[in-house]
Amino acid sequence: MAALLFGEYAPDNSDLNRKYTNSVLNVVPRADGYGPFQDISALTAALPGQCRGHFYARKGDGSIAVFAGTATDLYMLDNTLLTWTLVSKGSSSYSTLSTAAQWQFEQFNDFVLATQANAALQVYDLTSSSEFDDVTGSPPQAAYIAIVNRFVVLSGLLSQPYRIQWSGLNDITGWTSGVNSSDFQDLPDGGVAKGVAGGELGFIFQDQSIRRMLFAPGSDVIFQIDRVAKDIGLLAPYSLVTSGNYILFLSAKGFMKLGIDGSLAPIGNERVDRTFFADFDSGSPQYMIGASSPETSRVIWSYRSTSFNGAAGFNKLLFYDLNLDRWSPIQVQGEFISTLARPGLTIEGLDAIAPGSQTITGAADNGSGLIRLTVGSTSGWSTGNVKAISGVVGTTEADGNWTVTVIDGTHIDLQGSAFSNAYVSGGIVGGSLDSLPFSLDDFSDSTLPKLAVVNSDHKLGFFSGPNLEATLQTAEQTAVQQRMFVRGFWPLTDAPALFGSTAVRESLQASPVFRPEQPIDVRGFVPQRASTRHARPQVRIPSGTVWTYISGIDPDVVQEGKR
Repeated sequence: MAALLFGEYAPDNSDLNRKYTNSVLNVVPRADGYGPFQDISALTAALPGQCRGHFYARKGDGSIAVFAGTATDLYMLDNTLLTWTLVSKGSSSYSTLSTAAQWQFEQFNDFVLATQANAALQVYDLTSSSEFDDVTGSPPQAAYIAIVNRFVVLSGLLSQPYRIQWSGLNDITGWTSGVNSSDFQDLPDGGVAKGVAGGELGFIFQDQSIRRMLFAPGSDVIFQIDRVAKDIGLLAPYSLVTSGNYILFLSAKGFMKLGIDGSLAPIGNERVDRTFFADFDSGSPQYMIGASSPETSRVIWSYRSTSFNGAAGFNKLLFYDLNLDRWSPIQVQGEFISTLARPGLTIEGLDAIAPGSQTITGAADNGSGLIRLTVGSTSGWSTGNVKAISGVVGTTEADGNWTVTVIDGTHIDLQGSAFSNAYVSGGIVGGSLDSLPFSLDDFSDSTLPKLAVVNSDHKLGFFSGPNLEATLQTAEQTAVQQRMFVRGFWPLTDAPALFGSTAVRESLQASPVFRPEQPIDVRGFVPQRASTRHARPQVRIPSGTVWTYISGIDPDVVQEGKR
């Protein structure tokens, strides 16, 4: 028998003797088959509550500012300590987000804008602000925001759901209709405005219609608005994602791809749509979030499945590669997914996030003039260790590298120090850089955006951890009237650790039963012994295995008789 390839993932159809498969997990498509997908590696401290949106902005000097929202507050990441600082307006909570909503953010020049329907449009000036504030000019409260040409466009308006409204030209504070090209448009049909995809052109997504908006300076209208699709609209507002010259989204008819020329094409029909809708928890649309990988041609959607018992968040991802036109499913849990450029870190920042770091809660004279620090725990520390101290407010003389004396379970003395200033707050005793969960080489390209995720512990990180456990099945093989004896197979992969098994059944009406799993041997062979009419080989690559590709198997099968 010829080699059996792990073909295109298309679970909506029977794969009997086909070139595609209906079962792969935790792998991503490659031109030569599939590759591994990495687990989440947390980077930051935990947010105070469930993440309901995150965003990064670039400052004029090229540095990165990272923002996140919870149900009631907005936070900014401290790029040194990787902790979250409250930046809500007046340090007060906002009206609580609706259950099925998320915060949305956009950057307009030096301004970061944040919106949700139950709060006034918020702005943070990257050059001067210490917290968010209301945008002046009386913009409407809105669920969704986009930048189209040089306008801020709001949709999902709290008081006018069938309307979109835009700011003045290059002016986030200009919201008076007829002044500096600011205006609004009521949409007569097509349903509620559920979002706008921005860019030089804008695309308005409604329940059952898609319209294109083109800036028309000098004409009687500010934007020329034309319908490009009827009876197709946006099902899940946060599924809207732009990748290159395409806008991708989930409609009631399945996954769609819209070109900037207005061309519309289904991308999940008769491949993944039926399987997805059978699994999708339509009562939690806020977790159906689209994000585009800046490094590749892949788009990713998170969603919550109907079988998930977690209190909040999503438990599955669905990958789509635009160039390969192929799908794959991933099983991970999290709260929000987007793109993020890793913030630049100082050495002190690395000390703060390295495993074993401890927060300082007090500093005092030890009675002999040395600085005595109070920490959460000294477990694992020994007298004579050298520790990096940073971020102490008040007793600033404690900052630096010190040989320590462990006094008890919560106190250390800094040898050779001299206490002189009263302790006020803060401070970190650095952990071990050797135990960081990511490579320091990552920071050489720290300003390049990557797919990022907030995990179930409210911590922001990247898909840069160990490889997830991967499973792949070939299409089911049969000669219908002929029996076969499966002696084993050679996996076509560079994975050094792998287990294989074979699902067998006597008729297409019977349920498949997997034979006992066997490890790959020194020859690269997975032994099996199965006499059957229908066979489906499966491989499993354990989590943490270092590998790059798997394309299929070379089976060792002989024909038997008809009985």
